Amino acid sequence: MGSVWFVGAGPGDPDLITVKGRRLVEQAGAILYAGSLVDAAATRFAPPGCRLQDSKAMTLEQIVAWLAAAAGECETVVRLQTGDPGLYGALTEMTRPLDAAGIPWQVVPGVTSAMAAAAAAGESLTLPEVTQTVILTRTAGRTPVPEGESLASLAAHRCTLCIYLSATLLPEVQEALGAAGWPPDAPILVVQKASWPGAEQIVRGRLDDIDRRCRDLGIASQAMIIASPTLGARHWPELTASKLYDPGFGHRFRRAAGPAPADDCPQMNANERK
Repeated sequence: MGSVWFVGAGPGDPDLITVKGRRLVEQAGAILYAGSLVDAAATRFAPPGCRLQDSKAMTLEQIVAWLAAAAGECETVVRLQTGDPGLYGALTEMTRPLDAAGIPWQVVPGVTSAMAAAAAAGESLTLPEVTQTVILTRTAGRTPVPEGESLASLAAHRCTLCIYLSATLLPEVQEALGAAGWPPDAPILVVQKASWPGAEQIVRGRLDDIDRRCRDLGIASQAMIIASPTLGARHWPELTASKLYDPGFGHRFRRAAGPAPADDCPQMNANERK
């Protein structure tokens, strides 16, 4: 009996798969991959003779049956998924039958598209005294969201929102953020195919025009929407700096240059406070 590895291939660029993930792909006897998203990583790194199967036309039952059969023949079986397996990846639905069949499995995390989109645009999702919270969510479509998790209710926190699987629902995103009090000129970032070589598109706009901008560019799928009070911060005239690098902020690796409140760093020991 072999093991099944759920490997996050990252957001699209084959080089963004983790070192561990690539090593598993290179030694796999069988790889089931999401062909519309991560075929390059699978075909580039798979060893000769590896059994490759595209899952884009398969049902959940077919995917689980394929993984179970492959585990009976190969020591290492890889389910290669876009982004991170634990986020919008049906991980639990696939692993429950494996547990029932006594087939061992493990997860290798991957870079998710929210991080790839922020990196592509050169943005930080958090800033001191602006927001320290990031919400990863999606708009209700054919798949509903649980009660209490409507986009409008989450947007009311006015923190960073990374909105997955919602490129075709931008009017609904605009309506939800507007209902939560976001102003029409609130900055919005949309990144299509973040990190994909030769295919990435970055769109900056305002809440009231981002849908039109994306439609003009034909963006209707595979796009991350980011709404955040931090967007564009590198162009602000003033910015509150992080206390971590403040010369007056001491911690266990650096002595403060001047007096600082004792509770600024509760991990300092008595000698470091002197």
